[in-house]
Amino acid sequence: MAEIGLLKRSLAELIGTFILVFLGTGSVVTAVLLLYGHPPYAGNAFNVGIEIEAWLAIGLAFGIAVTAVIYALGHISGAHINPAVSIALWATKRLPTSDMIAYVVAQFIGASLASFAVAFMWGSRSIATGLGATAMFYGVDYWQAMLIEAVATFFLVLVILGTAVDKRAAPGWAGLAIGATVAVDILVVGNLTGCAINPARAFGPYLADWLLGGSNLWSQYPIYVIGPIVGALAAALVYGYISSADNKKAEAIAPAVIETKKA
Repeated sequence: MAEIGLLKRSLAELIGTFILVFLGTGSVVTAVLLLYGHPPYAGNAFNVGIEIEAWLAIGLAFGIAVTAVIYALGHISGAHINPAVSIALWATKRLPTSDMIAYVVAQFIGASLASFAVAFMWGSRSIATGLGATAMFYGVDYWQAMLIEAVATFFLVLVILGTAVDKRAAPGWAGLAIGATVAVDILVVGNLTGCAINPARAFGPYLADWLLGGSNLWSQYPIYVIGPIVGALAAALVYGYISSADNKKAEAIAPAVIETKKA
């Protein structure tokens, strides 16, 4: 089978990230508007105490979106839809440099287009909700938020490596496992950082909200770049270590197996 070209794979990443951000952040905007009837104030909706039912709905929206994209586009580009994932795979030599750069650019474009689409379709009232932008909650400081994003991303990338990347994994379950991890991450830590676990997902709402006259949250953006990338790299290193075969043990076992077969 002929290999799919980088342009087509990058387009798949753009489309996949658009779907993720549009459905995920769209669910945030809808939840805020349904709960309050109108934007609570001109700021970030994630600073408002959203009820547990709303967090569950938001987590499921993101998780189902991820699952759908993996099953729809995973066989084309791998459905990374997350710069932290692409960078982790590149750092562990699973993705060429040219592919990593193209994927990351496509992911940021897809996320940005999705956020502008949310603003256009939901109208001006959506700007005051923050367009689903992530931010620190009350009582969480900058370094805590970065650690939270790193840990949540660690869980996500560990599951990705174990279910979608490792050829020994049971086939067909990756989409469900990865989507469920995203949903649970958001349900558990969404009320701390908004749980971006994805630099592109954080970037899109920040850019659209800022350019359209909403909040300026760029001072918090490093949280959603450094945290997820560090968490993803840590997961890649840990998984690489715990999943690698012990060559010396394998060599010790091999002769015994050979002798048994001869006998």
